[in-house]
Amino acid sequence: MTGRPSGLELVLATANPDKAAEIVAILGAEGVALSPRPAEVPDVEETGGTLLDNARLKARAISEATGRAAVSDDTGLEVDALGGAPGVYTARYAGDDATYADNVAKLLVELHGIPAPDRGARFIAVAFVSFPDRTEIWAEGVVEGTIAPEARGTDGFGYDPVFVPNEGDGRTFAEMGSADKHVFSHRGRAFRALAAMLCDRAD
Repeated sequence: MTGRPSGLELVLATANPDKAAEIVAILGAEGVALSPRPAEVPDVEETGGTLLDNARLKARAISEATGRAAVSDDTGLEVDALGGAPGVYTARYAGDDATYADNVAKLLVELHGIPAPDRGARFIAVAFVSFPDRTEIWAEGVVEGTIAPEARGTDGFGYDPVFVPNEGDGRTFAEMGSADKHVFSHRGRAFRALAAMLCDRAD
C-alpha cells in the first residue's frame, strides 16, 4: 500500500478472540486502527443466507449501537465432496454450541474414505465495514486447498488443523505461524483488500 487510512478507527464487530486477533494483526499491519466491541453490546444473531448477509448484519448492528464505523467478517468453508457444505453454517456445522474440535471431527467423519484428489475445498471470507451514515464497503478473500485426512498442527483455530492451502508447502494452516498463514489465508486477502478500499475512500 502506498497510503494509509488516516484518522479512521473501526470498532470490531466480533467478540471471538481468535478472529479478533487475526483481524487486528492484518488490518493493524495496514495502518488501520481498531477498538474492541463494547462489552455491553450483545452478540448479533447470524440469520443471513449468505456470508455477505451475515457480515452486513454484524457490521450494521455494531455501527448502529456505537454510532461509529464497524468492521466485521463472515467466513465459510466449502468442501467439494459435500456439495459446498458447510458453507454459511461453517461455525456451527456440528451444532449451535459446537466447539472447533466438534466441527473438525464431523468434517473428517463426513469425508472418511474419500481419496485425496476428491477432497478439494476453499475458504471464503467477506470483510465488511458499515459507516454511521449507512454507507458500506466490503471485500472478499478466497483460498483454494484440500482437507487433510487428519488434524495436524497446534496453531490457528477452527478448521485450520485440516486445511492445506494449494499455494503453500503442504502444511495445514495450524502448522504455520500466523505470519505465514496470513499470506495465503482468505481472511488475510479479504482484509488487505478492504484496507486498500479504506485508503481509496480516505483520499
